[in-house]
Amino acid sequence: MANGESGTGRSAPTEYVRFQAAVPNERGHFTGVFGLVNNLGRAGRLDPEEERFRRANNAWYDAAYTDPSTVDPSVYDPAVHPGAAAWFKPTATHLLERIDGYLDVLAAHGVAYETLRSAAPGRVIYEDDVQVVVVPAEPRGRPGGEPGSVGEEPAGVSG
Repeated sequence: MANGESGTGRSAPTEYVRFQAAVPNERGHFTGVFGLVNNLGRAGRLDPEEERFRRANNAWYDAAYTDPSTVDPSVYDPAVHPGAAAWFKPTATHLLERIDGYLDVLAAHGVAYETLRSAAPGRVIYEDDVQVVVVPAEPRGRPGGEPGSVGEEPAGVSG
């Protein structure tokens, strides 16, 4: 069978993936994996090796794909798009390959995270070749969630 086809001859739905906090922040938002690691860095909680990893990989991600807010400054505005969140397309394998390093940092600091997978994570408000930004049907909901914990497998990056 060709990639993306099911036994019925119909294309299988695209399954997007998001890595995020297992617990919402004070605003009810589930911070993404990059934001979680950047928060640790800004708080001075990373050791020198983790900080080097964060800076080098953030720079790599910044060069590798578009920050949606540079295309549409309102994309993450909670008044305009409540609960907006970025999800990787499954074809973004070159971007997904580096996520494990971020997850290792979170695990080392006891930050619980989870992996979300969904064919329909919400209403698409931005899309490019590697990601979508969606507003979920329920802004505080977690479509396709697999509750995660430290050590389980769980988007601009700068910070």
